[in-house]
Amino acid sequence: MVFLFKDKSVVNILFLVLLSIGVHFHFFTSNPVLLINTNDGVLPLLMQRYLTNINPNFLFILYMAALLIQAIRLNFLFIEVKLFQQADYTVAMTYVLLSGLFLPWCNITPALLANFLLIWLVIKIVQLYNQPNPKEVLFNIGILTGISMIAYHPIALMMMVIVFALAILRPFKLQEWFVLIMGILVPYYFLGAWLFVTDQLNAIIQYLPELDFEIPKFIFNKSFIISLSVFVVSFLAGFIYWQQFNSRLVIQTRKNWSVLLLMSLFLIGVPFVFKSVGFEASFICIVPVSAIVSNAFSYPRRPIFPNFLFLLFILAIVYNYWDLVNN
Repeated sequence: MVFLFKDKSVVNILFLVLLSIGVHFHFFTSNPVLLINTNDGVLPLLMQRYLTNINPNFLFILYMAALLIQAIRLNFLFIEVKLFQQADYTVAMTYVLLSGLFLPWCNITPALLANFLLIWLVIKIVQLYNQPNPKEVLFNIGILTGISMIAYHPIALMMMVIVFALAILRPFKLQEWFVLIMGILVPYYFLGAWLFVTDQLNAIIQYLPELDFEIPKFIFNKSFIISLSVFVVSFLAGFIYWQQFNSRLVIQTRKNWSVLLLMSLFLIGVPFVFKSVGFEASFICIVPVSAIVSNAFSYPRRPIFPNFLFLLFILAIVYNYWDLVNN
């Protein structure tokens, strides 16, 4: 099945739509639901206000549309910056497969919609290396980071990623670091000014991420263990293949890969860092993780291992949602 996505053709988008329908086959018996924690930023509040009472069928359309748009946009981005030796749709395929791996990831959550902001942020970050006017890009990255943090608090971990990205992709210049910090603070400046004018300045604490370093309470049932095993195996396989071919890539591409790897490691830890977020918040990690895992589908010359890995994903997804469909 992987060979269907190892080509850059319009037909591959049709295959991607069919794959997303197959991965989320359980939606034909139970529509996705809203999973919202209003303490996680402005985005959950907006979702609660505008999506709570809408038709459940629209939630299905919203989920599938968001998933496909994000997968295709991310795929085009990585082709554009030449992260892979060949242009295909394996990144988008991986994005869709990962989305069906855990039940909390198959619902309408702030993390799902926040991935639009995260992908936009990745687009800006990969432009840093050869940017003739880096201050403008850094300021935009800062503003986008600040807005994203206000919209959805778990994206605050991207601040650490951006710090490492700037250190990796650019030679040290103190002015550039100040520009980045100013960009991050600008959204909070305007937010604080608005709260001050409306006599609500005490409420600004609600717009700041609340950290809580503790081990979350996961339900370690058989379904979760199977999905987690497939996730870990696919990530390690993608990392191994990336290491094998990393030395053949140009220095700009190698540095972008390093940023994506750091981004994966930071965002996987979202449930361990932020207070009151559930496992559904970790959905934001699939933006960088899909790039890492797709190495295991793109680089092997023989189709045996990619097809085996694809089969593992499908078997895990079918096992996880079979009872849900039958009920």
